[in-house]
Amino acid sequence: MPFEKQRLFDLIVATPLLVFISPLLLLIALLVRLSSSGPIFFRQFRLGRGGQLFQIFKFRTMFNTTHVGPTITIAGDKRITPIGKILRRTKLDELPQLLNVLRGDMSLVGPRPEVPDYRHVYQNGFEKILQVRPGITDPVSLALVNEEKFLRQYPDPLQAYEKIVLPRKLALSLNYLQRRRLRDDIQIIFLTILATLGLRPYHPLGLVGMTEPAKQV
Repeated sequence: MPFEKQRLFDLIVATPLLVFISPLLLLIALLVRLSSSGPIFFRQFRLGRGGQLFQIFKFRTMFNTTHVGPTITIAGDKRITPIGKILRRTKLDELPQLLNVLRGDMSLVGPRPEVPDYRHVYQNGFEKILQVRPGITDPVSLALVNEEKFLRQYPDPLQAYEKIVLPRKLALSLNYLQRRRLRDDIQIIFLTILATLGLRPYHPLGLVGMTEPAKQV
């Protein structure tokens, strides 16, 4: 899909959507504020188009402590607040990224952006992923619903993510980009909305075949 066409689609969809869900955003912001001390939004630098860094916006789902902790989250992470568990399970914590879409940092649909620590993995063909704007949702988001539970079985979740999960993500993202069409993006948005509403489960097969024993990582 040409960048200009995709950008127009993003603006046409994201602008009215942001206005329509503004009451929901205000409600979530209030719940985050009342549930624990700290800012409403979580901000973090991610790799954008061309490898440029940008700040991604999410609703804060963790307690605001001085200990930053790992850059990935596993199932049962004690840093997650009670309301954060709900937001993460329903993906509602991702809604502020509509602001990133309006700013031009992200698209509605596209490969999920990684933290700068993983810049080195974008090689041997995967650098093509950084040639497009990252997205709020994509086929990988719909597929890897069991990622946090999968990582929990490993003594070093960070290494397991980099060596096992991330290569799988990049391969799926590259496959998506090679056959990307506007109607596919519309379908992904529709399926993501259904999954967020609990009307359709996220596809559970994303990590099939990746059941290596923890001792191998």
